[in-house]
Amino acid sequence: MASSSETSVLRLLSAGPDPMPFDAVVAALLGYMRGMRPLYFRSLGASRGSWVMLPAFGWSRFDTRPPRASHCDTIIGEALHGRLDREAWHDVREALGRVRPLADAAAERAASRALWELPDVELSVLGEPGTVGAALREIGLGSGGHPAYLSAILHHERPHLVPHLTRTTRRALMPHLEEGDSGVEAVVRRELRANAEVFAELERVLRVLTGDAEPTRLRLHDILLWLATTLRLAHAVALGRDTDEYRRRRGV
Repeated sequence: MASSSETSVLRLLSAGPDPMPFDAVVAALLGYMRGMRPLYFRSLGASRGSWVMLPAFGWSRFDTRPPRASHCDTIIGEALHGRLDREAWHDVREALGRVRPLADAAAERAASRALWELPDVELSVLGEPGTVGAALREIGLGSGGHPAYLSAILHHERPHLVPHLTRTTRRALMPHLEEGDSGVEAVVRRELRANAEVFAELERVLRVLTGDAEPTRLRLHDILLWLATTLRLAHAVALGRDTDEYRRRRGV
């Protein structure tokens, strides 16, 4: 018998007004994790090329990678967002040096609590200075010309606390800010708390189905919001429903 969360829906206003059925959410996430796309490849000097299948999204390049030494952290950002030229690479490195102390301060203040476990005051301007929300806002302001790369690196280091945000997902969150919010991270926290049971079940189901990573609900929220706001959600659902993991879950 399906659990109550599996028969429920996910309500993410930042991703759109319509509730998302649990089965479709699982399919979309599996599509992000396992979906493939064709690429026609021809090496230099070859008269003919051939079609090869590559991961459609960044799961295998980013989420399945364990934490690495600090001199390799920029590679983690590139794994999700693409290669940087030399000037951009140095911009990311310099920005990382500025914001990493802020991430350390946020982690110390959080005291091993996840973002969704923090009290309201930690994501409110009423509790500032020194709150987790204030540190996360300052990270966003100090991220230089490639903020998505910084966000990816810091999320990979602290996947329970630091959201991964891109310009697209940040813009989708901004209209849902409420008076007193320290930043868009407060919107993410509200959505995680409002859907706590469903996200907990998603964590469990995907951990069992995939086995190659243990995604936090913070990362799952990020993936779903990015898929929805970049108009890739339907494609991810279709890819996910064609995976072995989805068929196994459905008993097919």
